[in-house]
Amino acid sequence: MTQRLHGLLLGSLLAMLAAVSAHAEPVGDPTPPQFTSTTEEARFHALTGELRCVMCQNQSLADSNAQIAQDMRREVLELMRQGKSDAEIKQFLVDRYGEFVLYRPKMGSRTWLLWFGPGLVLLGGAALVWHIVRRRATVPARDGANAGKDDTDDQGEQEW
Repeated sequence: MTQRLHGLLLGSLLAMLAAVSAHAEPVGDPTPPQFTSTTEEARFHALTGELRCVMCQNQSLADSNAQIAQDMRREVLELMRQGKSDAEIKQFLVDRYGEFVLYRPKMGSRTWLLWFGPGLVLLGGAALVWHIVRRRATVPARDGANAGKDDTDDQGEQEW
């Protein structure tokens, strides 16, 4: 019985390892791109710093080590060498991956909430706080609990 249990556990462990290794990301080309000039290198780094890795979601294309980021960097360099402008390269990537690839998406009907949403939430919170403070200021402090009592009778004691 214990041999059977050990065999089952070992089989489960091997199946999990196989599943994890199947989803592991293959190592891409570790060699950095070769630039023809320092201006090309500066432009490449500036452009990849403005683009987001679609897999990592919170890293720039320049900072990400994901395979897709390496592929995207190669694509950016190839488009640069074809003579495309920065705007054309960004538009190509937006067409392929969507607006998410841009760290600073363009102002448009689909992105206005992204630009103005935090300010609207802040203004709404400030209006709510103002409303609560104004309402509490108009409510009487005590409604009849101390009626007829003289404040000097407390002799400095405070009722909690």
